[in-house]
Amino acid sequence: MTSAAPAKPARRRSALGPTILILAALLVALFASSGLVTEWLWYSQLDVTQVLRTEWVTRAILFAIGAVVLGGATWLNLHLAYRSRPVYAPATQEQRNLDRYREAVEPLRRGVLVGAPILLGLFGGLAVSSQWQTVLLAMNGESFGQTDPQFGMDLSFFMFTLPALRFLVSFLMAVVFISAIAAVVTHYLYGGLQVGQGPHVSPAARVHLGVLAAVFALLIAGSYWLDRFSLLAQEGDRFDGAAYTDVNAVLPGREILAGIAVVVTVLFVIASVRGTWRLPAVAVALMVVAGLVVGGIYPALVQRFQVAPNEQDLEEPFIQRNIDATLAAYDLQDVETSPYDATTTAEAGALREDAEATASIRLLDPTIISPTFRQLQQIRQYYSFPETLSVDRYDLDGTNADTVISVRELDLAGLGASQRNWTNDTTVYTHGFGVVAAYGNTPGAGGQPEFFEGGIPSTGELGDYEPRIYFGQQSPDYSIVGAPEGTAPWEVDYPSDESEGEVLSTYTGDGGPVISNPILRAFYALRFGSQEILFSDRVTNESQVLYDRDPRVRVEKVAPFLTVDSSTYPAVIDSNGDGTGEVVWIVDAYTTSNAYPYSARQALEEATLDSNLVDAAGNPLTVTQMPESINYIRNSVKAVVNAYDGSVTLYAWDENDPVLKSWGNVYPDLVQPMSEMSGDLMSHVRYPEDMFKVQRTLLNTYHVTDAGQFFAGSDFWRTPEDPTEAGSVPQPPYYLTLRMPDQEESAFSLTTSFILDDDGRNVLRGFAAVDGDAGTVAGERADGYGRIRLLELPAGSAIPGPGQVQNNFDTDQAAANTLNILDSQGSQAVQGNLLTLPVGGGFLYVQPVYAQASSGTQYPLLRYVLVAFGDKIGFATTLDEALDQVFGGDSGADAGDAGTDPEVEVPVEPGTDPTEQPTDEGSTDPGDGATTPPAGSAQERLNLALDDAQAALEASRTAQTTGSWAEYGVAQDDLAEALERAIAAQDEIDAAAG
Repeated sequence: MTSAAPAKPARRRSALGPTILILAALLVALFASSGLVTEWLWYSQLDVTQVLRTEWVTRAILFAIGAVVLGGATWLNLHLAYRSRPVYAPATQEQRNLDRYREAVEPLRRGVLVGAPILLGLFGGLAVSSQWQTVLLAMNGESFGQTDPQFGMDLSFFMFTLPALRFLVSFLMAVVFISAIAAVVTHYLYGGLQVGQGPHVSPAARVHLGVLAAVFALLIAGSYWLDRFSLLAQEGDRFDGAAYTDVNAVLPGREILAGIAVVVTVLFVIASVRGTWRLPAVAVALMVVAGLVVGGIYPALVQRFQVAPNEQDLEEPFIQRNIDATLAAYDLQDVETSPYDATTTAEAGALREDAEATASIRLLDPTIISPTFRQLQQIRQYYSFPETLSVDRYDLDGTNADTVISVRELDLAGLGASQRNWTNDTTVYTHGFGVVAAYGNTPGAGGQPEFFEGGIPSTGELGDYEPRIYFGQQSPDYSIVGAPEGTAPWEVDYPSDESEGEVLSTYTGDGGPVISNPILRAFYALRFGSQEILFSDRVTNESQVLYDRDPRVRVEKVAPFLTVDSSTYPAVIDSNGDGTGEVVWIVDAYTTSNAYPYSARQALEEATLDSNLVDAAGNPLTVTQMPESINYIRNSVKAVVNAYDGSVTLYAWDENDPVLKSWGNVYPDLVQPMSEMSGDLMSHVRYPEDMFKVQRTLLNTYHVTDAGQFFAGSDFWRTPEDPTEAGSVPQPPYYLTLRMPDQEESAFSLTTSFILDDDGRNVLRGFAAVDGDAGTVAGERADGYGRIRLLELPAGSAIPGPGQVQNNFDTDQAAANTLNILDSQGSQAVQGNLLTLPVGGGFLYVQPVYAQASSGTQYPLLRYVLVAFGDKIGFATTLDEALDQVFGGDSGADAGDAGTDPEVEVPVEPGTDPTEQPTDEGSTDPGDGATTPPAGSAQERLNLALDDAQAALEASRTAQTTGSWAEYGVAQDDLAEALERAIAAQDEIDAAAG
């Protein structure tokens, strides 16, 4: 008798798997907690936790509602279908074949009945929570006080309520559809629904599925009914909004289909009780056929046989609706349009009445001179300036002067490899320093910018202000600043020969959350992926961490309902009126929508793209996140970000905007009234670029306000391409101080030109300027601010557009000779922005021309000015000289020092009369008045002049290297004089050869 084999001991389950899962869950929770806590601290430091709290609470509530509705509906329908399953044994072959599937599902049934609803509930919660802004607007929407032209309903319904209703109906349709699928599968699996030998539905399944079908049909009816209102904001081929066919065929069709869907709903309810599906099946088929006929065929027939033969007459009322709505939605209803019969004849003294505007012509191109700012004002390699500088205006000695301005920001990439480590990057090099500003219309010695503020420490006309720039467009991702009291400072301010190489400081502002304990250290170490935060002695209980430092990012986070402008500019203001200034960033922000009835839809990124927002290859630069398209926009908010402490202040700039009012109901006291703005801040507010770009894009078409002319489309315009850039990128608008023909005084304005939209002819058709002077009175915006003045040229005029003028400049013989010689002598010419001014009864074009070395150290210096009026061209070293060439020696533009080079002292040889001026054009014999030609042949004089030009270039480079700017100015003047002699000699050679 054999003994039984001993039983195997039960295998103990390994704890490794659960341990790994628990640790992974803890790790995920830790990272999530670090993100949530640090985000809350950021908002708390700015005292705007209501923004984050409102978003989180709203999202949480909507997530719970979405999860419960979708997950709960799925769970309920699964359980109803399972509980109502037939209890008899399978009688058909089809059901017996399903036995193995039921057996396979049975062990997982409980998990499926619970897990599937939870999983679907998560998706439903995410979908609903993503609509938190839509829901908040619907709940807090303010009245527009205006009604739509079709239904007579307040516009707030279309802007705020309709988007929420459409999402609600769509979400409920998805809930019912998913629930129906779950119910059908369950009924089929457990025998309540059989389709093998003729369809058979159990009574319970019939009631269940009938009710679901009825609810779905009712939601379809609701969707059809809401479609009626959505027609008013749809995109069309010729114009946006409901057209004749939409109003007279599509809209009634939607009402008919909604009615049919209600009938289908009733029939499904009846069928679920009576047990026959014939009537609802016929009704569904009728609804499908009606959808094809009423929703597709009939509107097509109306369009083809009624509208097409009489399109203009039938569409005119609806086109007029589109025109009126578009002008209102884009704040263009008050554009002042004036005819302008521009002359092309340059007459002596023609600019006398426009002397002030001519004297203010900005010759410094902010997109070109950034390398010059870097060379002359960067001071150290860890400072930098942006590629495009900003244009502003300042009151200097009682005169309001156009200014090119920038802050000297920190650039860690400029540090050497040996200097790059966590301590330096995070705690030593933490901020930029100072503001650099130059006159926009007055070049300095040798074509340099004429700086009125610069140097380190900062000196100039802007007075005392806090120069440290901790928050800017190029600031590092994060810095840790501040030190315990009594600790020697370690943050670098600027270099100094008197302070062992560097002047150091300690941050004393309130710019970021305080890392006051080890837990917060750990959270920030996780957020930034830096263990040094945990162990560095530089991180103390008094340390602050600065992050999210770009002004646009800060505004976007503080006001998530706003779209910010792509251009942010600095200003030095005395906000407290105590004589102590501060550097702030001014950010324009917009409320937008794409639901305004009948308004034209515009792609925002497409409208705002210009040559300033593309790289060298013509690819667009990603500047800020923008909605895909809009049909409503308001510059509702002016945001101010302090460059030292990062504080964000929002001012209501358009206090009548219903969208801003609605968000004010959501976030009370988040946006301050305009009355809180100081006068000094008001003086630096300007009209926003992106807003004007969108408006000018619409004005290309909607300057035509008559529906009949709009339909003909014979006078549509387009924005000209930038002639100084390769490709077909639009020319940007330009900030200028100018006086439009109907203005009494000059104003700081944003300008643009329009050309005919035809086969490529670059003929000027219009010019627009918007007044950007907000005034200097605290809390009161100037009456003229935001007024758009549009000059329309006669249809038959042939005023050269920017492209034609640039072609004339490029082919002008005098200019070409000079620039070609300049290019052949180790330098290269750089053409600046082509400015357009409506002065002298016509249009004056002005373009600065810069010169820079073709290799090595390159930075442009203003050397020449090109001017055009009609077909006449002036080319000289100063604006005054160029204007006099065009206007016959008497332009009438008393530009004063604008555009002129400063006087350079010319050395006088011993024994000569200092009043005698040498000349290279020969000497005059007082006896007979004849001119003695200079010695040597023309070729010899050309060779000598080129040698002198080369020597002057070498002297210029030497002066640049040593920083001897007075010598540099003399060398540049020698270069200009040598080039003039070379041109004269070359002209003589060409004439002899001809």
